[in-house]
Amino acid sequence: MRASGGVLWRERAAGGIETALVHRPRYDDWSLPKGKLDTGETAPAAAVREIAEETGFHAVLGRYLQRVDYFVRGVPKVVDYWSARACSGAFAANDEVDQLRWLSPEEAFPLLSHSHDREVLAAFTALPADLATVLLVRHAKAGKRENWHGDDDLRPLSSAGWRQAEAVRELLPLFGVTRVHAAPRLRCVQTVRGAADDLGVPVLREPRLSEEGYWPDPDAGLVRFLEIVRGGGVSTVSSQGGVIPALVGSLADMSGLRTGEVHSKKGSAWVLSFTRPSAPWSTSDSASTWPKLVAAHYLASPLPAPVPR
Repeated sequence: MRASGGVLWRERAAGGIETALVHRPRYDDWSLPKGKLDTGETAPAAAVREIAEETGFHAVLGRYLQRVDYFVRGVPKVVDYWSARACSGAFAANDEVDQLRWLSPEEAFPLLSHSHDREVLAAFTALPADLATVLLVRHAKAGKRENWHGDDDLRPLSSAGWRQAEAVRELLPLFGVTRVHAAPRLRCVQTVRGAADDLGVPVLREPRLSEEGYWPDPDAGLVRFLEIVRGGGVSTVSSQGGVIPALVGSLADMSGLRTGEVHSKKGSAWVLSFTRPSAPWSTSDSASTWPKLVAAHYLASPLPAPVPR
């Protein structure tokens, strides 16, 4: 059984943050909001939907926290948890949840009924709640290069690629994306064009983040990406398979973050979370003042996982 949920949080007027715990009368427990994936649903989409259904709050996702495995009446259950910022809404008792409490993390720990929820909350508190998020997307599938006789910059998405692009279009709003960037290749632009159209914003071209633009000067490409991180809001960048592993690897090396092998399937996305430096920043500053990559999670496909037979 697959499920998804999150640590729903918001800032307190007096400073600090508070997290939402829900009481389920069916189990008489206090837990983090979560629930089963619907057929044809991705884990991020299920997290946002379940949080809304159980708490009444619309949330945008941030960093991935962890996966929890346990048994419910002898049936294995796998739950993916995300950090989730509350944006709007209000609680109303419903069939599943009869109470909601906003508590500081310190207050929430002893109230949680299950050890796995306390583990997830501990993972959440291990880093600041308010992080800068960038989704680094590899362009969706395009026709084979050997079958394309025109300018390779103009090679378009295939029919399978368009299905991936539509899934990317549904994925990006879950993270509150507000700005859209792409390497100046038609396939890169087409992958995120739908999301940009929905937002009413342009797709900003990023020559430094194409394969031809990145490799002559990788440091310049890295600096350009960090400028995007510092640009405010939540960004997505659509790039190429010859850039993404090197870029994520460099960001991780700078921060001392272990990512393991950096995969980059077509249509996949890296959810990258960075600290927000308090001091003004410019490209001439020392590396210690640059945004620091503190979490990286790989989404191998924007499409729902196939249903096991």
